[in-house]
Amino acid sequence: MAATKDPRPCSIADALALVGEKYSLLVLREVCLGNGRFDQLVRNIGAPRDVLATRLRRLVDAGILTKRVYSERPQRFEYVPTQAGTDLEPVLMTLMAWGDRHLRGDGDRPMVLEHVCGEELVPVVTCRSCGETVRHEDLTAHPQAPGWTVAGPSAA
Repeated sequence: MAATKDPRPCSIADALALVGEKYSLLVLREVCLGNGRFDQLVRNIGAPRDVLATRLRRLVDAGILTKRVYSERPQRFEYVPTQAGTDLEPVLMTLMAWGDRHLRGDGDRPMVLEHVCGEELVPVVTCRSCGETVRHEDLTAHPQAPGWTVAGPSAA
């Protein structure tokens, strides 16, 4: 089957266009951990400096990060998340939990997040209305894009 020239309109695809490039989510991880200085990012991510500079510029332009001066002489900046950046933090937490569960062995977790209550954070997606944990089998998709069904584009 040939690829369609107009793929399904999708917020996941739109989000990945901004944060799906190599190193972008790792930049966000570090900035959310408080490591927003360029040299810290280079050290903790391992990205080439030119690639990292490009990712940072793109994340700032997209409104996910902002630059803040931390030294005047010489002028140096650190990156901090905007509201859009901190809104992505649950995505990072869920992705980390998935990696721990499916890609690492028992007890082989490189980081644990502690909630303010003092307990280890285990992210769970819940329904805002009823508070129940979301399970795949409880979901029903309702495409809103004109001309699209769950199965794909509707017949012309």
